[in-house]
Amino acid sequence: MDKYDMVFDPNGIIPDNGNYFGMPITADEGALVLISAPWDVTMSVRAGSSYAPDAIIEASRLIDFHEPMAPYAWRKGIATVEVDYSIQDLSHRLRTDAKRVIKAYGEFGSSALDNIIHARRLRRVNDGSALINQKIYSQAKYWLDKDKIVGLVGGDQSVSYGMIQAIAEKYDKVGILHIDANSDLKADDYGFEHSHRAIIHNILRDIDTIEHVTMVGVREFSPMEWERIQSDERITIFTGQNIWCDKFEGTPWAKICDKIVDSLPQNVYIALDIDGLTIECTPNAGALVSGGIRFMEVVYLLNKIADSGRKIVGFDLTEVVPELDNKTDATIAARMLFKMCCLALKNHEAENIL
Repeated sequence: MDKYDMVFDPNGIIPDNGNYFGMPITADEGALVLISAPWDVTMSVRAGSSYAPDAIIEASRLIDFHEPMAPYAWRKGIATVEVDYSIQDLSHRLRTDAKRVIKAYGEFGSSALDNIIHARRLRRVNDGSALINQKIYSQAKYWLDKDKIVGLVGGDQSVSYGMIQAIAEKYDKVGILHIDANSDLKADDYGFEHSHRAIIHNILRDIDTIEHVTMVGVREFSPMEWERIQSDERITIFTGQNIWCDKFEGTPWAKICDKIVDSLPQNVYIALDIDGLTIECTPNAGALVSGGIRFMEVVYLLNKIADSGRKIVGFDLTEVVPELDNKTDATIAARMLFKMCCLALKNHEAENIL
């Protein structure tokens, strides 16, 4: 009887051990490690994604382990780094400050900055956001230095900054596949320096080794964001509107995916904001924007990337807002997370440990 038979039965009841998918392994043992960032301070519409990691861990125990596009890839080990709940504690404390900053901007516009109390609240939020991204960077770098594939479970998408910073130091010339309802190019969002709506702007501004960003499914922009997309050669976009128009006119999703994959360099980071999917997958998301990509279309695209010979060097799954009485968001997110893990592991040279 081998280790797989003794400690983990993927056909039986998955243990409730606090790990994603109940896998009974340590981070040192797994080929892929998942870190968590329960943080959502700057959400301008609906908060709650700070509860997502715990909700997804719970929902992940319902996953069936056969992934047809990457059979048995999970046996290389998907490990969980213990959740740092100090991130969540600080998130909840600073959320009050952030809400007051957002409200003040709504009432007084940029003149709110002249108020010393407002300025102090804004500074506390910005200092806290920088601290959390530094924590995520440190966690990601530690495991990347051990040659692990690292995935991040948010939280709002502002937490991707520290993760991508660590990825960009590990790998040269990384491209980001950004699946989202929004382009996240808002340079000035209520004065927040690490806003979830500015994550792509911040990355392109600060991280030189990010070679390209391919946006897929984005369907809402400010005029300034659209002008930036058209003028920045580092950005390629496949809008939600154009994707659906192409499909209505008979273009197969496979052909669209080929064009998306062709726009990406060898090393690919997947940044998946859950509201990039269709609304039935994310009924409680902070941004409810119709016209997203269907669940299996996303999985098919990720598999196309893996089969193209490109390397998935890391990924994040963000902005899931779980509900106590409606498990849809967490359950779908857990299934998407499992598929992201398996496809990242598909071509990874590691021995099976389960």
